[in-house]
Parts: sequence; structure tokens; C-alpha cells
Amino acid sequence: MRADRILETCIYVDDLDVAEDFYARVLGLERITRDPTRHVFFRCGRGMLLIFNPAETALDGRAPAHGAHGPAHVTFAMAADAIPAWRDWLAEQRVAIEREVDWPGGGFSLYFRDPAGNSLELATPRLWFHDE
Repeated sequence: MRADRILETCIYVDDLDVAEDFYARVLGLERITRDPTRHVFFRCGRGMLLIFNPAETALDGRAPAHGAHGPAHVTFAMAADAIPAWRDWLAEQRVAIEREVDWPGGGFSLYFRDPAGNSLELATPRLWFHDE
């Protein structure tokens, strides 16, 4: 048996309102659902980004308790020809790029932070899939 793909990933934030605005406005993700104090869920291509308030998910009993504190890391795919447009868009949104990496094996990454301090990356798929 082997898992087919990552269906969802999650990060944790203390302020869901700020996170919802950032991920919708800056990354253009489609909000699917929102619980006022527990979570906001976004569609990203064929996968889901789940953003939770760790104070709520540690106790609520809907799923096994979970939560984390401190920065997490999520990478979103970008087309190679969109790199200049992403640089401009992030600057326009006042999101500082922490680092740019042109990987020796192929691929290119832009690193930045969300308002909660999570490390975000926009990377060309060639980073992992050398035929793209």
C-alpha cells in the first residue's frame, strides 16, 4: 500500500481573521468554510490548506486533539514564468521576501512569512519533479 497524494495540510495561527485575509488576498486561495473560533479552510488546487486555532483544536473532540506552536512551513507551487509577477505581487502586498533560492538540482523558491510567522514558500515544481 502507498498513499496517493497529500490531500490536506494544516498550520496553526492565533488570529483566524488575519490569516483568512492573508491567504485569500495574498495567495488567492478560495475559502471553503470558516468556524468563527476554530478554523478556516481553503482550497488550493486539488488539495486543502486547513488553518486552525490551536487553543480550540486541542480540546474540541471533533477529531483527535492536535495543535502546534511556533512556525510551520508550507510550499505552494508556482509556474517558472510567474516568478517576476510573484515578486511584484508580494512587494505590492507588503510581504517581504526573506530569501530566493535557485536550487542546484533545478527549481526556484521564494520564501516569506504569513502574519503568524509561518514560513511560506512559492516554488517551481521542478524543485521535486524534474520533468516539469
